[in-house]
Amino acid sequence: MRRTTGYLVAAILLVAVTAGFAAPDAQRQQELRYLLRHDCGACHGMSLKGGLGPALKPERLRAYTVEQLADTILRGRPGTPMPPWQPFLSAQDATWLAGFLKQGKAP
Repeated sequence: MRRTTGYLVAAILLVAVTAGFAAPDAQRQQELRYLLRHDCGACHGMSLKGGLGPALKPERLRAYTVEQLADTILRGRPGTPMPPWQPFLSAQDATWLAGFLKQGKAP
């Protein structure tokens, strides 16, 4: 129960922080697409159809909100190979990536 509460609090904070969220500039978006293809693709497959990690296609991500996905990107998944990317990405970056994935714009 405590873990669930922690995730809920993190999601609420993420929503609060990103409520006035603006998309990263064009250069940062290009950097994030590169990261998605090469770093995320190393585990999720170069076409994001799955590998060591699960597929990151819109049909699989439909069950999750952008906020939940951004939280997973930032905090990782304890007990799995999914690392926390918070040292390298801002909440704005993670939210943009999550939306990008849900829209099916990734390779």
